[in-house]
Amino acid sequence: MKLTILTAISGLAVLSIIFELVRRRQLREKYAILWGLVGIVVIPLAIFPGLLNPLSRAIGVASGVSLVLFLAVVFLLVVCIHLSWEVSRLEEETRTLAEDLALLRTEMRERVGQ
Repeated sequence: MKLTILTAISGLAVLSIIFELVRRRQLREKYAILWGLVGIVVIPLAIFPGLLNPLSRAIGVASGVSLVLFLAVVFLLVVCIHLSWEVSRLEEETRTLAEDLALLRTEMRERVGQ
């Protein structure tokens, strides 16, 4: 029972933190939607922990808890891959901007020197 309450409180905390970060413009909406969905899924599963047992039995997983842990690992793996992709894209964009800035500075120095 204590774990159920703790999980529900954690889900509500995630939702309120996400809301506050979006309100302060510290988290973009596309990520807020993702984490908001996590909070929305966690709360009913916390209140009704047996909801996943029929689904887990149907796909051959030992228990609903095992299924939740597996899905959480897969979810975090997908988030890590997505963030790695975003970082790679931003690094390339930063490099391109730095090159453009260097070319503009060189051009300005040449014009001022004439």
